[in-house]
Amino acid sequence: MKFFVQQSVLDAGVKIVFACVEGIQNTYSEEWMEYRNQKIKELYNQYQDLNCKEDAILEGFNLLHDHTGVKRRKNIPASENLIKLLIKRGDIGFINTAVDIYNLISIESKLALGAHDMDRTDGNVTLRFTKGDELFVPLGKEGGQPVKEHEYSYIDDSNEVLCRLEIRQVLKTLVDEHSKNIWYIVQGNGATEQSYLVDVANQIIQTTTKYCGGIGKVIIPESVE
Repeated sequence: MKFFVQQSVLDAGVKIVFACVEGIQNTYSEEWMEYRNQKIKELYNQYQDLNCKEDAILEGFNLLHDHTGVKRRKNIPASENLIKLLIKRGDIGFINTAVDIYNLISIESKLALGAHDMDRTDGNVTLRFTKGDELFVPLGKEGGQPVKEHEYSYIDDSNEVLCRLEIRQVLKTLVDEHSKNIWYIVQGNGATEQSYLVDVANQIIQTTTKYCGGIGKVIIPESVE
């Protein structure tokens, strides 16, 4: 499995690395729950007075949307949305350990993260601008949804959108308790250094392998036209 990124997406200001972890056991763990509950409290205390518009990384995603013609009001960046959920509820809700890991690290790092089942991905993954003819079946929806042109999205070799922008994931590659091999999106913007993304990708790998096992690696995608 290989990862590519369209040069025009990079030119627009998207920063991207990927992390892969193979051979995990995505099961419930008291050890993880103890850690995550403490981390939730720490992050809540850290962010309860946060102004997202004044934060360079969070606002950087909105500026990225502005630059690529994406409307702000209906497209709240993933990490900002998670932080707002945490502040509102005092928690983010547990789904499974692998998903919980990337959600917490997304909140902590403010980067846009996502996890996908490698075995449900068709071929390779390319982060590119959409053409409008791609298949897109977002979580919570039945059947394909219309795809706008010129939205940066993660698309596999079957021409199916696996993540729209850094916002909407799909059912196809949903990570559940049966997932064994997963790949993570680690996305930044003009306010983030590439080295920061690599550090966060390594943090994802270290945390995932600690609580779920497996072997991981960081992948810098190849640029394509």
